[in-house]
Amino acid sequence: EFRRVLFRSLANSFAFYLKTANYHWNVEGPNFPQYHSFLGDMYVEVYDSIDSFAENIRKLGAYTPGSFTRFSELSDIQDELKIPTADVMMARLLEDNARVIDSIEIAYELAEREHQHGLSNFLAERQDAHKKHGWILTSILKNK
Repeated sequence: EFRRVLFRSLANSFAFYLKTANYHWNVEGPNFPQYHSFLGDMYVEVYDSIDSFAENIRKLGAYTPGSFTRFSELSDIQDELKIPTADVMMARLLEDNARVIDSIEIAYELAEREHQHGLSNFLAERQDAHKKHGWILTSILKNK
């Protein structure tokens, strides 16, 4: 169960990264410069955590899932096949960010229970980063 929870959290993080990169490449509208910059910063931040996430799983003696098929099977985040408006992009990312946070929180609790404190520290940092992403996305969507 512990490994499956970690796999799910990694898959959610990767899917969130991929969707954010897609939106970064394709966002349009009057706030394009701000959205493009924000989405670029966010997808780079999330991407930079993926390798550490995978290495933390490997430290537990498990093989890390690493294919689109496995990530698709494990993730709670829906793939994006169309190019929505900027406001819809931000709203979907806010919803997906909440899914990432939920999966990280579950993984954190299990890491603590298993006395994997290095892993739980990493997960706490990821939770904090995603809460900041959520705060910014919520602020972007305010009064929309």
